[in-house]
Amino acid sequence: MKTLDFGGSKEKVYERSDWPKEKLLDYFKNDTIAVLGYGPQGHGQGLNLRDNGLNVIVGVRKDGRSWKKAVAEGWVPGKNLFDIEEAANKGNIVLNLLSDAAQRDLWPTIKPYITPGKTLYFSHGFAITYKDQTHVEAPEGVDVVLCAPKGSGATLRTLFLEGKGLNSSIAVFQDVSGKAHERVVALGVAIGSGYLYETTFEKEVYSDLFGERGILMGAINGLFRAQYDVLRANGHSPSEAFNETVEEATQSLIPLIGAKGMDWMYANCSVTAQRGALDWHQKFYDSSLPVFKDLYESVRNGSETKRALDKNSQPDYRESLEVELKEIRESEIWRAGETVRGLRPENNKK
Repeated sequence: MKTLDFGGSKEKVYERSDWPKEKLLDYFKNDTIAVLGYGPQGHGQGLNLRDNGLNVIVGVRKDGRSWKKAVAEGWVPGKNLFDIEEAANKGNIVLNLLSDAAQRDLWPTIKPYITPGKTLYFSHGFAITYKDQTHVEAPEGVDVVLCAPKGSGATLRTLFLEGKGLNSSIAVFQDVSGKAHERVVALGVAIGSGYLYETTFEKEVYSDLFGERGILMGAINGLFRAQYDVLRANGHSPSEAFNETVEEATQSLIPLIGAKGMDWMYANCSVTAQRGALDWHQKFYDSSLPVFKDLYESVRNGSETKRALDKNSQPDYRESLEVELKEIRESEIWRAGETVRGLRPENNKK
């Protein structure tokens, strides 16, 4: 554990080196870790826990799509693969990694198995924070903790296999045993986190929903589209518009930001590019700030949660989602992008 300076504020961080594999094996030697759900997080966390040598079982709907995927990846029915109720009953550490809508819908089924002395673990503060909509209440006599990887379960798994680690946030909502914090740090390392920082259930879900709808996914898609459309409307070809909007951003500039920060990216661009970016960034900040403020309030007041739960609970959700994704996939910008990606040298080897 270290205390580091983050832009002038001191914060504690916990590193993988605090919990080497031998220590993890000893710490969890008498535990059965039940992973409920085999979506992106259940898949990534479950496999990483298994590869770390811990006693982990998976609980999903029998013979469903996730069940078949789990079997294909080495989980054995009756040994370490069970239906949700049986897995929840067998595990003394229960990782509720079902989708947010499924956590709401299946809570009455799962709750009887979350008995005193167990640990209930989430990777999202959604169900607990918005309990007025999900009806998920922290059971009495149970430690309730959170470890939220800052990325997809697929990325968590990929980085783990590469010997790297995704950073994650941790929180304790209810500490009955007096050891909840220690346990969630150990679990965070066991699922493949590189380092961990502290938050609360509420702050995790607020920042997560805000970030996904904002810069991470929603805003970046909107900005890509807007810039591309203006270039096309002014006579630029699809290849030029895509290269100047997406390809240069993802392949050249964003990696520089990730490596050493925004100033490093500016320092490694032409003087003309530097001047233009520095002159225009404030205008984009001023125009987008009210949108971000509206978005945060929509997250805080539960509007985003209600819309997500209502939409995700519809029986034809997967079909309607595919329609939306198809519209994106078949739009000119991303069809142009497919061609551009195919021209990258690493994708064009003969």
